[in-house]
Amino acid sequence: MALSPNIRGSLLMAVATASFTMNDTITKAVSAEMNFGQMILVRGLFAIVLIAALAWRQRALRPLRTLMMRPLALRVAGEVGGTVSFLAAIVHLPLANTAAIFQALPLAVTLGAALMFGEPVGWRRWLAITAGFIGVLIIVRPGLEDFDRFSLLALVSVVFCALRDLATKQIQAHIPSLFITLLTTVTVTTTGAAILVPLGGWTPPSGRGLALLALAAVLLLIGYQCVIMALRIGDISAVAPFRYSALLWAMLLGYLVFGDVPDGLMVTGASIIVLSGLYAFYRERKRDRPVAAGASGLPPDGL
Repeated sequence: MALSPNIRGSLLMAVATASFTMNDTITKAVSAEMNFGQMILVRGLFAIVLIAALAWRQRALRPLRTLMMRPLALRVAGEVGGTVSFLAAIVHLPLANTAAIFQALPLAVTLGAALMFGEPVGWRRWLAITAGFIGVLIIVRPGLEDFDRFSLLALVSVVFCALRDLATKQIQAHIPSLFITLLTTVTVTTTGAAILVPLGGWTPPSGRGLALLALAAVLLLIGYQCVIMALRIGDISAVAPFRYSALLWAMLLGYLVFGDVPDGLMVTGASIIVLSGLYAFYRERKRDRPVAAGASGLPPDGL
C-alpha cells in the first residue's frame, strides 16, 4: 500500500534530522585531530564539489553578483556566524546539550518575525516563546557551578541561524535553492580557511579523518535534500514537528559514541523547549497562517 504524502514527508524529515545529527557526531569525533576551522575547510571542499556538480546538472548556476542582494548576503552572513559558533560549541559540549538548545530556533524565528517584520504574535505564543527560553536557561544554567560558557556559543549560533532563516524568507523566488546553497558553502569554506591559522594552523589529517569529513559532506547534502523534499511532499503542519527527532538522535549518538548521559536538568529544559515549540506551531496552524516552522529550524551546516 502506498504511503500518504504526509507520511512520506514525515519520514523524509526524520531522515534529514538523522543525517544532520550524524554529521554533528562525525564533526565532534574528528575535532580530536584538527581544529574546527580546518574541519570547516576540508568538509566544505568536499561539499563544494558535490553541490557544484548537482547545481550544474540542474542548471541552477547564476552570476556571482547575485550575492550582492541584501537578503542573500544576510543569509550567508547568518550561516557563516552560525556555523562557526555552532562548531565551536559542539566541540566542547555534549551532543545532546547542543541539540537541545537548538530546538529553540523555531521560537527565535517566530520572535524575530514579530520584531523585524511586525508579524502578529498572540499572547499564547508569547507565553510559548517565554517558556521555551526558560527551557534554554535551564540547560545553560547561568550562575550555577556546572555552567559551561560554551553553551553561550550555542545560543549565539541560534541567533545567527534565526537571522539566516528570516533573511531566506526575503530572497526572491527565481533564485534557485541549489545556487543559494552553493554560495553559502563557498563562503563558509572560505571562512574556515581564514580562521585556520588563529585556531592553531594546519594539522596533516589522517586518512580516517578525511574519509569521515567526506562522509559528513555527503550526509549534509542528503539532509538538505530530504528537508526540501519533505516540505514539498507533505503539509508543513504534518512534517515540521518531526525535526524535533534531532534531539532523540543526539541523545542516542551522544551516548553510543561519546558516552554522554543527559542529566535531569538537560532533559527537563529540552522537554520544555520541545513542548513550547510544538504549542507555538499548533497556534500558527490554528490561525491558518504561514508557519514559522517553514524556516529550516535546523542547525547550521555550511550548506
